Amino acid sequence: MKDILNHLIEHRTLGKEEAKSTLKKITSGAYNQSQMAAFMTVYMMRSITVEELEGFREAMLEQCIPVEIPEYDAMDLCGTGGDGKDTFNISTLSSFVVAGAGQNVAKHGNNGVSSICGSSNLLAQFGYNFTNDINVIRKNLDEAGICFLHAPLFHPAMKNVGPIRKELGVKTFFNMLGPMVNPSFPKKQLVGVFSLELARLYGYLYQNSRVDFSILHSLDGYDEVSLTGDFKMISNSGERLISPESIGLPRLDAKSIEGGKTIEASAKIFQDILKGEGTEAQRAVVLANSAAALVTADQSLSFEEGIVKAAESLDSGKALQTFKKLVNSKTSVSLAKS
Repeated sequence: MKDILNHLIEHRTLGKEEAKSTLKKITSGAYNQSQMAAFMTVYMMRSITVEELEGFREAMLEQCIPVEIPEYDAMDLCGTGGDGKDTFNISTLSSFVVAGAGQNVAKHGNNGVSSICGSSNLLAQFGYNFTNDINVIRKNLDEAGICFLHAPLFHPAMKNVGPIRKELGVKTFFNMLGPMVNPSFPKKQLVGVFSLELARLYGYLYQNSRVDFSILHSLDGYDEVSLTGDFKMISNSGERLISPESIGLPRLDAKSIEGGKTIEASAKIFQDILKGEGTEAQRAVVLANSAAALVTADQSLSFEEGIVKAAESLDSGKALQTFKKLVNSKTSVSLAKS
């Protein structure tokens, strides 16, 4: 690791295979915690290259526990986090709206690292038991149209890295990897990223894959459609700059989409919105992100048609029923401590 650190400190980069090999050694515990923290810190101070990101991604996917569910054609909605905006759990809420609209979802998530409440924190608050039992995962998809893949259960190699990320408490390149390493290998993917530079890196990688994808970045720094300003949407068909007004939604104030200061407060916001008791701003931003996912899954839809489908799912209570079916599953087996 000393040679690699010196190499990086001299403003040089890693090739794809070297990046892949290094990450495998990191996750296997071959280096001490100080070395791993130093390695992560390098990528907080300079941009990651396409080759490095691709190598890191391959290392993660080769070591994951795969989830074989191709028959469900399930999509993922996932943000990198790390935008420092402390919004409520928009992509998690949108996952239930999308599933309620009839598109199966395999949501990949984790506890918050650079935020108070990640998707895993949220579902745990409601009593959901994380599992990597494929029979339970399939049952969830059959009954609710959604399954939740708690990242640590599918990426056991991350156990050496998790404590360091938590202690650092800031975004690292692992934030960049999160949406790209869903163990179900979805063929449909909506990704939110915290910078335009990363959006274009993602776009380059996904263009070389057989995935229907959309990458979202709001120009004022959000890793999702915030409606606080214009946003970029990069997909198989190219790159678009979209304003809230052009899709029939209001331009919002940043305060109107802030999340809770605790996990409990975040859970209340989440539940209120699903029950139709959220604010107009909260509803609008969930519809925008849900529509982006539905358009990604069915590219014959216009964004406006996606909003209509999302609104029907949320306003009819279908999204809420989807959520209840998942969290009330009696067959879930907790493996979080295994």
